[in-house]
Amino acid sequence: MAVEAILNDVVIAHSTSTKVVEGNHYFPREDVDMSMLEKSDTRTFCSWKGEARYYSLDCDGTLAKDAAWTYPDPKPDAAHVKDHIAFWGDVEISED
Repeated sequence: MAVEAILNDVVIAHSTSTKVVEGNHYFPREDVDMSMLEKSDTRTFCSWKGEARYYSLDCDGTLAKDAAWTYPDPKPDAAHVKDHIAFWGDVEISED
């Protein structure tokens, strides 16, 4: 099954190997168009995954603040999402 992350009808990520955690698709970094992501200063903490770092998306003049996140150094129970990126907010996740 292919999964896409889409903002303003632009595909930001396309993958057949996402990992689903808590209902979110985590895309392998190599399947994400990193040129559309801008590092954010936002960070959050999850007790079992660790520290999340965020990206804002710049897509056709629309800035989606903190619409993507990753766990660059996850805790052991979440090691399978290392080097993966998830999306939320205005980003549509499409499965086919």
